[in-house]
Amino acid sequence: MSLLERLNNDMKQAMKNKEKDKLSVIRMVKSSLQNEAIKLGKTELSEEEELTVLSRELKQRKDSLHEFEKAGREDLAEKLRAELAVVELYMPKQLSEEELAEIVKATISETGATSKADMGKVMAAIMPKVKGKADGSLVNKLVQQHLS
Repeated sequence: MSLLERLNNDMKQAMKNKEKDKLSVIRMVKSSLQNEAIKLGKTELSEEEELTVLSRELKQRKDSLHEFEKAGREDLAEKLRAELAVVELYMPKQLSEEELAEIVKATISETGATSKADMGKVMAAIMPKVKGKADGSLVNKLVQQHLS
């Protein structure tokens, strides 16, 4: 089942169950996917393109959540946490920190990186491997730890 089909099914279910918040988030995600398809001039997005859109939606919400928490707006932060939970339902299973550390070590040895000067080379090699399965800031932190 494609992501769009899943979103449509979940949207119908949310309507039946009168889950307004969940319905709103699903509509936003679906809209973002459709806008991306239009922007790329396609009728259907590939899995990787869908993952890119989902990752962007997730990142936007995480950034907003951080700002709301910093500003002490707990009411808005709570709403965003609920939205994040819905968007995460459609993301692939996230890698654990241990699994990610193994990938980082393997990529460092593949690229022959020895110092922090090689950070860009390692990040460029690792990000396509973990796209959508790990947070970029965590990957960055692990790469820095292993290169120092």
